Amino acid sequence: MSVNNLKPTLDEEKQQELMAKYDREFTYRRLTGLLGKIVFVVAVIWSLWQLYTATFGLEPPTIQRGVHVGFALVLVYLLYPLRTSDKSNKVKWYDFALLAASIVVVGYHVVNFEDLLFRAGAYTQTDMIISIIALILVVEATRRVAGPVLITVSGAFLLYAFFGNFVPGYFSHAGYSLQRISTYAWISTESILGTPIMVSSTFIFLFLLFATYLKMTGIGDWLTDLALAIAGHTTGGPAKAAIVASASQGTISGSSVANTVGTGSVTIPLMKSIGYRSEFAGAVEAAASTGGQLMPPVMGAAAFIMTEFTDLPYVTIALAASIPALLYFTGIFIMVHLEAKKNGLEGIPKSQLPKAKKLLKEKWFLSIPIFIIVGRLVIGRTPMNAAIWGIGSSIIIGFINSFVDKDQQFGIKEVIKGLEEGARSALPVVMACASAGIIVGVVTLTGLGIKLSHGIVLLSGGNVYLTMFLTMIASIILGMGMPTTANYIVQATIAAPALIRVGVPVIAAHLFVFYFGIVADITPPVALAAFAGSGIAGSNPFKTGVEASKLAFAAYLVPYIFATSPVLVLHEVSNPLVVILALATALIGMFGIAGGVSGYFVKPSKSWERLVLFGSGLMLVNPSYLTSGIGLVLLGTVYILQRSSLKKSA
Repeated sequence: MSVNNLKPTLDEEKQQELMAKYDREFTYRRLTGLLGKIVFVVAVIWSLWQLYTATFGLEPPTIQRGVHVGFALVLVYLLYPLRTSDKSNKVKWYDFALLAASIVVVGYHVVNFEDLLFRAGAYTQTDMIISIIALILVVEATRRVAGPVLITVSGAFLLYAFFGNFVPGYFSHAGYSLQRISTYAWISTESILGTPIMVSSTFIFLFLLFATYLKMTGIGDWLTDLALAIAGHTTGGPAKAAIVASASQGTISGSSVANTVGTGSVTIPLMKSIGYRSEFAGAVEAAASTGGQLMPPVMGAAAFIMTEFTDLPYVTIALAASIPALLYFTGIFIMVHLEAKKNGLEGIPKSQLPKAKKLLKEKWFLSIPIFIIVGRLVIGRTPMNAAIWGIGSSIIIGFINSFVDKDQQFGIKEVIKGLEEGARSALPVVMACASAGIIVGVVTLTGLGIKLSHGIVLLSGGNVYLTMFLTMIASIILGMGMPTTANYIVQATIAAPALIRVGVPVIAAHLFVFYFGIVADITPPVALAAFAGSGIAGSNPFKTGVEASKLAFAAYLVPYIFATSPVLVLHEVSNPLVVILALATALIGMFGIAGGVSGYFVKPSKSWERLVLFGSGLMLVNPSYLTSGIGLVLLGTVYILQRSSLKKSA
């Protein structure tokens, strides 16, 4: 099977259908005619407005954030139907009514900006009515884009704010009036227009626009080809190429499902062609694609919100995430290698693969925007500044690539189209941030955050491991139905403070909840990325999810390690050698963990060997001289015994 000039096995329409099946954000209408043009114009104007304010100065906070939400509401009610089962691609009368109401509530905010500031805390009846309408609009738009889970959680928090005086015991509070709750939710900058939307309306939107232009340059196909050229000929090559490609593309795409479908349409059939089981092929792609959100430098939208919650520079967060991300992908890579060894699966002949030297020689410049954006962040520029440079460089590279590769079209038309697609890609993030802001607002208004974090600590008896376990379960459950961004915001408000109270460093606590929110995409029973992978592989969805969670086993362990031994997130490191040693032993430990989980090391392992391998892996991942030394001895013992056994058999 030749893989030269690789093309996805699914056309764009089939990919969209598969993504819509497993991810609510892709269930939008395909509008044509006048309405299609209106959507195009509104989206382009929104992107231009974001670029203008980023370049020449932001508007006052409530205007900047209110207009940002307003554009999103208008596009959501034009693009997303009331029910996902509605395939008519027709905008109904009530959608136009909701759209008009969205313009009214945002316009009221902008026109009465100064008056609202002066009468803060003494709002009128009209203020309350407008706020109630805005609250309903945000909740309904979020339901259409993100599904019912997020609005159920935010609705429960709103009810708690209103009926707090009926709640018995520890969580009771005096209760707030409808006017207080609604105006606090919409007019203040503590709820819907709070920190999450602040980040979304400034640099998240710009990074999504950057990602759109980066994909339009053809870098995704180039990265996939390069991954195959590097790893395709090795043992189990297509699976390893899938990991490399998904890790690199995941820094661009913030969606586990979209990354799985995009990369998997090429890699999953290749994995099956050399003998990988369907469930395993789908699981490899899902696990790797999900981990893409953990991979610096971009790390999905939640990473930018983390800068606000932790008050740490983005570069610090990206560096802190680098070693855990490396361990995550190393674990998957080793699992794939051992699976291939166990089943005798070879790679693809080099003659049938793209040539790495040729790819680097011809298209090396496609990676320039990524280096530019990382460079701007490293030298201390703001994320907004870095994003603007990234967008500009991506457009220039797109023009250059269109001259180098005649099959890659990129001109003024594509630049304008990128403005539309960037705005569309922002809709799920904006609505997730807005509804998560409702939850944050109730938490701050009622003091629930302090009570919950204190309650978690009391429930765990102050035990750090039990606190982490409870937090992990909450993050995974919420992540099964919430977008990563919203899940992180909720957990950063409620659970991360509990971890900090039991001694976990701030950066480690926030990365902990971030990781488990993402891992939910491959955790059964609701493993959306694995389900998408199974759709391409033609496998059983649940079994694919189980395989994916086994492959990504390191993701369930590493957060516990860096939370208790934060050298792995570069916290308070005075000697770089400590980090190097911790990383080296952890990487070796991944072999032990993978061998224990897969049941194969040098050869098929006995039950006691699997236990020793797994235990030695855990000891090596834990950055302690004593445990690492014991783990190394145990791992080496199993290796020597299995090698000796193989020689005797030979």
